[in-house]
Amino acid sequence: MKKRLNRYLYLAVLLLAMIVGGATDASATVYNWSRYDLSFETPDDGFVTFNSPTRFEIQWEDMVMTVQLYSQDKGDEKKMLTENLQRKAMGYNMYDLNMGKLKVKGFKKTYSIDGTMPDGSRAIIADLVSKKQNLIVEITVNYLYGNREVVEDMIKSFAENKKQQPNHERKRQKVQTRQKADREQEKAKKEQQQQQQSQPTKKEKLYDA
Repeated sequence: MKKRLNRYLYLAVLLLAMIVGGATDASATVYNWSRYDLSFETPDDGFVTFNSPTRFEIQWEDMVMTVQLYSQDKGDEKKMLTENLQRKAMGYNMYDLNMGKLKVKGFKKTYSIDGTMPDGSRAIIADLVSKKQNLIVEITVNYLYGNREVVEDMIKSFAENKKQQPNHERKRQKVQTRQKADREQEKAKKEQQQQQQSQPTKKEKLYDA
């Protein structure tokens, strides 16, 4: 009788584990970026804050992820991408920087850097170099301690569809190189500064109390 009871108890625990495991797998949301034949998974309950042809942002209570698409620049790929990652990390004032060894299957190369943000949270920036198209997928995740495994799972979930069909919409959509994007951003800053300097200073009016 005891053996039979133990067997039933074991089967009940096993069934419960299977149910919980199934619920855990189902808690992921799959996003398909059909224009570029990209797909990736994120934890459920994320709130999409921005979505354009070349940029995607999603956030949770303790984590924010941004995906930015660039076309590949010419030159030394490894040196250029690692320098760009370091430059971007410094732009966020990140410290305790480490060049990562993260690998994402299906992409030609993966370059990443991680470190600590000024507020004490963690951040990782990863560049995935496409095998199939002239594209770099840059993923930036800002997260709290304890979420590292979830963050790596999100980045590793990125995949390019194996069967690529002709996508005329993608051909019409131009993706900037990072260098061009940086130049345009710098140009916009200078124009804004010039406009501010050219505006006449307003005389302050004094009123009696």
